[in-house]
Amino acid sequence: MTAAAPAPDAGTDEPSSRGALSRLIEDVNDRGLSYAKMSERAIDPDTGTKLSKPYLQRLVSNPPTSAPSPAQMRALAIALRVSERRVKAAAAEQWLEYEATELAGYNDEVRIIVGHLAGMPESELRRWRAMIEADERARREND
Repeated sequence: MTAAAPAPDAGTDEPSSRGALSRLIEDVNDRGLSYAKMSERAIDPDTGTKLSKPYLQRLVSNPPTSAPSPAQMRALAIALRVSERRVKAAAAEQWLEYEATELAGYNDEVRIIVGHLAGMPESELRRWRAMIEADERARREND
């Protein structure tokens, strides 16, 4: 005799098996925006590409094996009222297993410096941090 497995507790802290883009769409839906309303908004202004209600539902419940096209992602960003960058980052995480990180609000010089630091071993990072902090102390003392 076999018994059905118990349903998982709704309050568990297990991560969702849904991908990042699927969760993003689902979260917007859970906050009250229906798939029909999303579909009405989901039009890429550059190409006129429209997303249907069934396609949006499928992205959540049974996602395709490939990510949406750039035009579909632009339409999705408009539908969800989030940035295109956020949609692309979620798609990259879901389909490419790539978690995008960014340094918003910083110029290219800072991004280049951080890029160099990111590849350094811990001992080198400590050395650079000490140099930066020494420079800041010296500036405060001279002011």
